[in-house]
Amino acid sequence: MASDIDSRLLQLRARRKGDPSVGTFSEAALAYNRQFAADALQVEDWETRGTSSQRWTRYAIGAMQAVGKKYTEVSEQTGERVASQLRDRLIKAGINAEFKLQGSVPLDVHIKRVSDVDVLAITKDFFTYDPTGAQALQGAYKYPTQRTSGGVLSSLRLQIESDLDDAFPAAKVDKTGAKAVKVSGGSLPRSVDVVPAHWYDTKEYQASGRQADRTVTIYNKQTGETIDNLPFLHIERVGSRCDNIGGGLRKAIRLCKNVKADSDRDIQLSSYDIAAIMYHANMNALLLGRYSDLAVLAETQRHLDALYQDPGAAGRLWVPDGSRIIFDAPEKHDWLRGLSIEMDQLLKNVFQENFPSIDSSIPSQGVQRECIKALTV
Repeated sequence: MASDIDSRLLQLRARRKGDPSVGTFSEAALAYNRQFAADALQVEDWETRGTSSQRWTRYAIGAMQAVGKKYTEVSEQTGERVASQLRDRLIKAGINAEFKLQGSVPLDVHIKRVSDVDVLAITKDFFTYDPTGAQALQGAYKYPTQRTSGGVLSSLRLQIESDLDDAFPAAKVDKTGAKAVKVSGGSLPRSVDVVPAHWYDTKEYQASGRQADRTVTIYNKQTGETIDNLPFLHIERVGSRCDNIGGGLRKAIRLCKNVKADSDRDIQLSSYDIAAIMYHANMNALLLGRYSDLAVLAETQRHLDALYQDPGAAGRLWVPDGSRIIFDAPEKHDWLRGLSIEMDQLLKNVFQENFPSIDSSIPSQGVQRECIKALTV
């Protein structure tokens, strides 16, 4: 963890206040820039919490707060705008598609005001299914085809790349990504990653009809492989668990993501993995986040430390959608260690600020946690 708290606060503010990244001089873009500049001058609530000398405490509290609703709405609207442009152009090319947001923005665990938006472009003209599912056994799928997932998604990607060039001539269209085509700049206030996909009807989906149980198959341009994901089940399970405890889980996830972003250590845990790790924290402890933000810090530090100290237990944890274990690569344990050490130091710094008369090297981390989690700052 960088020792200069002033630098860390500047970095946190920069993420939360951001850069409009608008590249044209249209009236709409200029108006957006003016509004953006005015908003950036506003002081957020966390910036006034505690005393002026409690800067680590302010950082910890600020790092777990949600990005402002209206900025999240801009991200969502930008994704919808790109989707609308693609939808009409794909129809002209003979492709019927639907579009869904995935990732940190719809889950509300993004940490940047100007967050990239992930949009799934899902063809409705092709899908696969589990032949052992109830609907398949009842003969509901009656349309055999010689087309393949790889062939369909490769063609869909090429069409999306071409259509984005046409739809946003002033923007940059990056076609080098393995799974997504990124469009940014021009009149777009957010970067948008468009991921070509098709549906895979799982056994669970055939029984429930719920979108959360439906898999999306995506394409890796660099390898030609297809990958099955359950993004909506991940969002549903993490979101539901968080809603049941009044928001503490999302706070813990954002805290970890911000600490990772400000760390000098090699911590390459993805946002998805961080959400999965904190999904297994003690929800009763995170429930206290309704009353004290610092209780979230206390439980986050405890949970990360416990997993690092017990790699066997960590190795048995699965991601929320049940598709794989979280720590499926050896290096992830090293990254967990780095994040845990960062959180240890943050806990210590916050304790020192709030209990300056006590030598922080004397009480254990457990005592430090108990002391700070009851604080209302």
